[in-house]
Amino acid sequence: MTAFLDNVLTGLALGSVYALVALGFVTIFKASGVLNFAHGSLLLLGGYLTAVLHDDLGFAGALALAVLATATVAGAIDRLLLRRGGPDPHAAHVRTIVTIGVDIVLLTDLARRIGGDLLPLGDPWGDSVTRLGPVTVADSRLAALVVCAAAIGAVFALFRYTAWGLSLRAAAEDTEAAALMGIRLARIRTLAWCLAGALAALAAVFLAAFPAPGLERTTGQIALKAFPAAILGGMASPPGALAGSLLIGLTEALVAGYQSELHVLGEGFGDVVPYAVMVLVLLVRPTGLFAARGAARV
Repeated sequence: MTAFLDNVLTGLALGSVYALVALGFVTIFKASGVLNFAHGSLLLLGGYLTAVLHDDLGFAGALALAVLATATVAGAIDRLLLRRGGPDPHAAHVRTIVTIGVDIVLLTDLARRIGGDLLPLGDPWGDSVTRLGPVTVADSRLAALVVCAAAIGAVFALFRYTAWGLSLRAAAEDTEAAALMGIRLARIRTLAWCLAGALAALAAVFLAAFPAPGLERTTGQIALKAFPAAILGGMASPPGALAGSLLIGLTEALVAGYQSELHVLGEGFGDVVPYAVMVLVLLVRPTGLFAARGAARV
C-alpha cells in the first residue's frame, strides 16, 4: 500500500508538470490552430537560463527572468516567423511546419551550449524529502504540486475572467466572426505564445529537479510526453489537457513503480506508455475526452 501511495503522489506531481506543458500546446492551438513542435526547445531554453543565471540572481530571480525571456522568445517566434497567412486554415499547417524548423535551430544551439553537462538549477528543495505518514516524498514533488496547481488555477482564471481569455475563446469558436467583432487576432495569438513559453519555462524547473540529476540537453524531449495529454483531452480543451496530463502522469508513475511485475511488456515500456494510453483512448474517443460538442457560450 505504501508503494502504491508513493507512486500516486509521484504521478500527480508529474501530471501537474505535464499539465503546464500541455496547456501551452492547447493555448497556442486555440489561438492559431498551430501544433507547436518547438515547445520542447522553449522548455529547454527556460531551464537553461535558470541554470546559468541562478548563481548571480538567486533561484527566484533567475526563474523570473527565465520565464520572462522564454515568453518573449515565444512571442517573437510568432511575430517574426508566423504572422503571414492570416486566418487561412491552410496557413496554420505551414506555421506548424515552421515550428519544426524553429525547434531544430533552438535545440541545436542549446545542445551545443549544454554539451554533456548536467546543470543544476539551484532550486531550494535540493534532494530533501518529507515523510507523510507511511510515504516518503521528495520536497521537489510537493513543490511541483503546489506551484503547478497555483499556476494552473491562474491560467484557468485568465481564460475565464479576463478580456483576453474571452477573446481567445471567441476566436477559437469562429475566427472570422471574432475578427469582424473587432478582436485583434494577431495580439491574441502572440499573447498565447507568450503564455505558453512562460509555462514551459516554469515546467523545466520541476522536470530537472530531484530525483532528476539536473538539466541536460535531452530534458526538452520530456515535453513530448505532454503532447499525448493534450491530444487525449481534445486539443482545444484546457480542462481536457489537465485531465489528460494527470492520467498520463499517474499511468507513467504506476508503470515505473510496478516495472518488475510488468517485465513482460519490456523494460522501456514506461517511456512509451503515454503514447499507448493516447492510442487506447483515441480508439474509443477519436476526438479526445473533452472535445467540444456543438456551440459553446463565451
